[in-house]
Amino acid sequence: MKRFVSSLLACGVALSLAPAVATAKDLKLVGVTVVDLGNPFFGAIAKSIEAKVKEVGGADARTLVMSGDYDLGKQSTQFDNFIQAGVDLIVVSAVDSKAVGAAVKRAQAAGIPVVAIDNTADNAQATITTDNVTAGKQACQYIADKLGGKGNLIIVNGPPVSGVIDRVNGCKQVMADHPDIKILSDNQNGIGTREGGLNVTTALLTAHDDVDAIFTINDPSAIGADLAAKQLRRTGIVITTVDGSPDIEAALKEKTQIEASSAQLPSELANAAIDAGAKLLNGETLAEPSILVAPSLITRDNVGDYKGWNAQ
Repeated sequence: MKRFVSSLLACGVALSLAPAVATAKDLKLVGVTVVDLGNPFFGAIAKSIEAKVKEVGGADARTLVMSGDYDLGKQSTQFDNFIQAGVDLIVVSAVDSKAVGAAVKRAQAAGIPVVAIDNTADNAQATITTDNVTAGKQACQYIADKLGGKGNLIIVNGPPVSGVIDRVNGCKQVMADHPDIKILSDNQNGIGTREGGLNVTTALLTAHDDVDAIFTINDPSAIGADLAAKQLRRTGIVITTVDGSPDIEAALKEKTQIEASSAQLPSELANAAIDAGAKLLNGETLAEPSILVAPSLITRDNVGDYKGWNAQ
């Protein structure tokens, strides 16, 4: 699997990902707030962050992990709780990339550096994300190839965060080269959950008789979309998505209509975020405050070789 962060390091472009030994004694308490811990991807990120914090800060270093639950007000309050707790660093996967900026400023005013992970967050001092445009391109190029450049597509969209927007934009860039693939819908928010994917896809399949493919913005949405197709007895639909979660590994090996997922690498995102945060805490200027981690497409054909999140 391609390790884009490592290749950047080799070129001397990105910030160093070597353990921040000089700041280890200072990084003792880290606050982490993610979009939704009910999504396995964010659980994997949280677990990887906890491990990296102990590697950098020592065995006594702690991580406070909270779930934003797609609620901006809740995530904003979590920032205030972190400030009161005196954390050394905050890592945020934003519920709303722009609106969270006010909370980020409050943390920075309290002397706490903030690193955005998975999504951008206004005013964050560093941003570590998957190359989500490429992820959307990979998943939708698979659809274009599978359909032979002709058919009807629905996109199950998600929350207004940068990662989701980039994935959909990447998909649309591919489809711009395939004018005979018609996008029937691209603005319905499945909120990134299995239930949301089920509800949105049920409505869209009911409204459209001829659907050849579905692109969803993450794995839980895809599993919900597959269930919707099954319940409506709609077959012959190519479903692709983004994440590479254990659930999608299972789906690719079972009899579902899900055929591909552009896999993210939670451990690489987490490691880069904590190394960047440790440098910021030490007063260092980052040579490159924004890092993209390359995704890798997994399909029914290659899933047997996929190492998965648990192996990272």
